Amino acid sequence: MSLISQNPVSRNKVKFKRDDEVVSINGDINDTENGLESDFEISKLKKRKKEKENQIEVEQEKEIKKLESFLFGSIYSPLEFGKQVEEKAHDVVAEDGSALFFLDSSTNDVELSEESDYEQKTCKERKAAWVDEEEERTVINIAKVNRLRKLRKEEDESVISGLEYVSRLRAQHAKLNPGTEWAKLDSGLRNDHGYDDESSDEEKGVVAASGYGNGEVIDDILRTNEDLVVKSRVKLLPGLLEYSRLVDANAEEPSNGPINSVQFHRNAQLLLAAGLDRRIRFFQIDGKRNTKIQSVFLEDCPIRKASFVPDGSQVIIAGRRKFFYCFDLVKGKVDKIGPLVGREEKSLEVFEISPDSSTIAFLGNEGYILLVSSKTKELIGTLKMNGTVRSLAFADNGNQLLSSGGDGEVYHWDLRTRTCIHKAVDEGCINGTALCTSLNGRMFAAGSDSGIVNVYNRDEFLGGKRKPIKTVENLTTKVDFMKFNSDAQILAICSTMKKNSLKLIHVPSFTVYSNWPPLNKNLQYPRCLDFSPGCGFMAVGNAAGKVLLYKLHHYNHA
Repeated sequence: MSLISQNPVSRNKVKFKRDDEVVSINGDINDTENGLESDFEISKLKKRKKEKENQIEVEQEKEIKKLESFLFGSIYSPLEFGKQVEEKAHDVVAEDGSALFFLDSSTNDVELSEESDYEQKTCKERKAAWVDEEEERTVINIAKVNRLRKLRKEEDESVISGLEYVSRLRAQHAKLNPGTEWAKLDSGLRNDHGYDDESSDEEKGVVAASGYGNGEVIDDILRTNEDLVVKSRVKLLPGLLEYSRLVDANAEEPSNGPINSVQFHRNAQLLLAAGLDRRIRFFQIDGKRNTKIQSVFLEDCPIRKASFVPDGSQVIIAGRRKFFYCFDLVKGKVDKIGPLVGREEKSLEVFEISPDSSTIAFLGNEGYILLVSSKTKELIGTLKMNGTVRSLAFADNGNQLLSSGGDGEVYHWDLRTRTCIHKAVDEGCINGTALCTSLNGRMFAAGSDSGIVNVYNRDEFLGGKRKPIKTVENLTTKVDFMKFNSDAQILAICSTMKKNSLKLIHVPSFTVYSNWPPLNKNLQYPRCLDFSPGCGFMAVGNAAGKVLLYKLHHYNHA
């Protein structure tokens, strides 16, 4: 055998000893061609073998990806809109090899992509399978049926549309039948953030309740110490009032006589308490210590009433005297003012200050109302009723004044023209003893010496409607004091002639809270009351010289 035939054989045996098929082919070629292979043929065989190996690797990778996609989803090639349908369409062919049908892809790809994005965003929102067109044209009166009155959002609401009725029924059902945690669509958020299976349900609930798909937002929530679940603070519920008793507001220095006035400063931290012991005391209210700040003694004036000027700069103090006092909070100075020029009044003990801090209205003799400037402390005008005047209340940001008295009528005065713009009889009233208006001026309450309290809509009353919205008959003695809280959801009515005769009324439903006053606690003879600006605190002054302090849990701020 020649040298040419020996070299290729040995080289093939060294390089292709792992491939039996190639070696056998080389053996056959060596037998048939008698060793006449060239380097060109060897390189051709190498190339063919390399292509075959690459093809096997590609097929193996495709098989592995197919199995992984079958087990774990489309992780390598995410599903695109209409892609599978097109592939199936190409697979269906006729006998002659042509496709039976084709998909028209001439629509705008951008619109398809936007539609797919929108579907992905709204995949969690379930659409109604059928919509009743009659719902839009149907109207339902939810005020007539007792079991539908709970669907009202406003007290005077009666007729609503069919669509609104369906939505409120769904909301009421969701409120009464909350879904389970594991069945919520956003429960998958818990797995996205890599929480362990051993985590508590409360920790998982926090993530699911947030409802955010963005991890950065959830991280921001978890970095704060704020409450993740906040109760609705919009409307106060009737029935039972949630409250708790705190340390008495004047625990550091109780009064030696009955408390006639309690009032919160506009900053909600300062409280004044004044009474017949001729002292006015200021306390810093925190609900725990209620530190006393200052006490002012007036030697010649047992205090019948004391009140902050709404701008918070002064305190007006009055008693059964022909003069009154003004205490400047900034300077810490007490000024004695009066008697008023041109008037021979024996007492200035009852007064009201306008919300704009411009006018002080005093009760005078023989039905006169004395208007005094809060800046100059001088008499600037008078108003005259037909009967005696016993109570006052400002409205319309100080532009109007309400008064009532011995003739049983409620007067409305325009202070800009100093004229009476309206006068009407308070239903069932013989002698009016108390008046108060809500902060927004929409409602006012009138009390009488028989214990009856009538609540009116002020606009309707001025328009000629004499019927009150509600008549409260829970007191049996003379009504001495009434007060709306700042959002006009609570009305407090008080009589000083009977123990525990203090009632709190839920204004939206006009029902009395059944758990107030407390059963096991004695309020003594209540004489005055005030709510803090944020309605978080309620202070009650009684004849025993104490100022009882309560926390109303519905409100977050003092």
